[in-house]
Amino acid sequence: MKQLSILVVMIVSLVLFSCKEKIATEKSTNEKLANKIEVIDFHSTHRCMTCNAIEASTRYTLETYFSDELKNQNITFQVVNVDEEENYKLAEKFEATGTALFLNVIVDGKETQIDLTEFAFMNGNDQEKFSNELKATIQTELKKV
Repeated sequence: MKQLSILVVMIVSLVLFSCKEKIATEKSTNEKLANKIEVIDFHSTHRCMTCNAIEASTRYTLETYFSDELKNQNITFQVVNVDEEENYKLAEKFEATGTALFLNVIVDGKETQIDLTEFAFMNGNDQEKFSNELKATIQTELKKV
């Protein structure tokens, strides 16, 4: 009976230590995230004209108004095909199943996701309006970074 008690204590200790280690690892991973804005353009394999326009207008806005921030990686831009297996986890994180545009604002290890999908579809074919509004949104978020 005494051996069983010792075994139970060891198992409980091991489980508690493992959980504590996982929490510490997650915390240190979050602390390593640099303050920045990730611009993520999700799409599926088959893209419509508006989906292509969203990518083109996003790219234009970033390269025109935020080239310095792209160079020093205060802003990053990713185009992600949700149909490719290697992108599944990222797409799942943002709940993107097709075309979607997100800003992921990272400040002090905390991520805030801003879903711009509706805005992108409404304005994707009007580059000037799209660019002006995206620029204003990014400038607002950059103040936090």
